Amino acid sequence: MHSVNIGSPTVSNTRSRQPTGIVKAPTDRIDVRAPGPVKGHSGVVGDFIGSAKHHGGDGQAVYAVAREELDWWGAELGRELPDGMFGENLTTAGLDVDGALVDEVWRIGTAVLQVTGPRIPCSTFAGRMQEKQWVKRFAARGHTGAYLAVLQAGSIRVGDAVEILERPRHDVTVPVSFRAAMGDSDAKERFRASAAGSPGLRDYILA
Repeated sequence: MHSVNIGSPTVSNTRSRQPTGIVKAPTDRIDVRAPGPVKGHSGVVGDFIGSAKHHGGDGQAVYAVAREELDWWGAELGRELPDGMFGENLTTAGLDVDGALVDEVWRIGTAVLQVTGPRIPCSTFAGRMQEKQWVKRFAARGHTGAYLAVLQAGSIRVGDAVEILERPRHDVTVPVSFRAAMGDSDAKERFRASAAGSPGLRDYILA
């Protein structure tokens, strides 16, 4: 684990100017637990969520992004992107987060987490990045990082290894689920034919 990050309330760079927790600061350790099914609560103790309607809950308890992806975008944008820049709680190194299968199970530190699906870019993310056409560009890249559910509460520290405990039999990766959510017909049929995802994710994608 390259970095673990927690967000405090800041004013978003959007028209609403509502408080957001997307600005994350690195820390030595985070404690994670299942926040419950209702959105608005983070799985990371002390992590702030501003948009209770769209973020949080068991299916979006923790968010992970690969350091390598931040570096890719840094080269693309011509500026360094610090750990936590995408609002992620976990900045990994040496792990292909976007190659993860939906429903894959990881152990990190004393916590057990399950990959639940992709991050859908929003206006708050665009405001954070301050780049033209950011949502469109991020979606076109399709490497969204992964949302995670907490199956076993625990602590995660910088330097902890990510151990893959289980991989499902289907072949639906996080990017495939993202393309399906964005309306790509081939990805949607691939998702439909699999057993991937929670009932909530399946309803969202296949509706």
